[in-house]
Amino acid sequence: MSRNYVPGTEIEIINEVERGRLRHALFDFDGTVSLMREGWQGIMAPVMIEMICGDTKPTQAIIDEVHHVIEETTGINTILQMERLVEMVRAHGLVPEDKILDAHAYKKVYNDRLMVPVNERIAKVESGALTVEQVTVRGSLKFLQMISARGLAMYLASGTDQDDVRNEARKVGAAQYFNGGMWGALRTYEESNKDKIIKEIIAKNDLHGSEVIVCGDGPVEIRNAKSSGCIALGVASNEKTGHGWDEEKRTRLIKAGADIMIADFGEAEKLIAYLFPN
Repeated sequence: MSRNYVPGTEIEIINEVERGRLRHALFDFDGTVSLMREGWQGIMAPVMIEMICGDTKPTQAIIDEVHHVIEETTGINTILQMERLVEMVRAHGLVPEDKILDAHAYKKVYNDRLMVPVNERIAKVESGALTVEQVTVRGSLKFLQMISARGLAMYLASGTDQDDVRNEARKVGAAQYFNGGMWGALRTYEESNKDKIIKEIIAKNDLHGSEVIVCGDGPVEIRNAKSSGCIALGVASNEKTGHGWDEEKRTRLIKAGADIMIADFGEAEKLIAYLFPN
């Protein structure tokens, strides 16, 4: 099936939207701007499988179920993924009830493992062994600078813990652009989630859908954007390379309702020209 690109670009138009009225922009962080946590799925999946199976050898069905859950929940607060894990552990019945942990304990196991490579990358950026370009999606910092220069109120909302996402945003040079605030996960989902943040931004500023753009690489923020009538920009980034299409991610984001699809922000000027035609 042929794709509908903006002429001369790889900016894919899924749904025509009203352009030129943007006043606010909300960004996901991991996989949309930052690559600091690249490979997190490859850490979460083994944790989930290990916790579900205990001392039992995992079946292919369990492995497939875990990967499906991770794909569908990309972008949501980690604690909700861990609450789902508790349900899965119980449902499979391979671990005795007195050995089943709560969501916060499972999250600690996952976070402790994830922060090993993350802290290594942070140290390499600080030492100069890695550049910020190597730990960010191609063109993302340039796009943040360009859209910020248009005078938009800019927000960051992540499922990563709030202190960690703010620290990592500073390390990659992105924090300076988020004049509207940077949110991450707090202890409970009710305190911090993307849907709540989007709705509060709209209500507080008396906005209408085409005045807000939500940019992300997870189906969660795309669905949240569409439920509030915002423009949804899907970033189907190949996180291993930091550029080019991840076709599976593209399919998930279109299914979630993305209006515009990009592989990365390598065509930042052309994307700005499309969003602000005047």
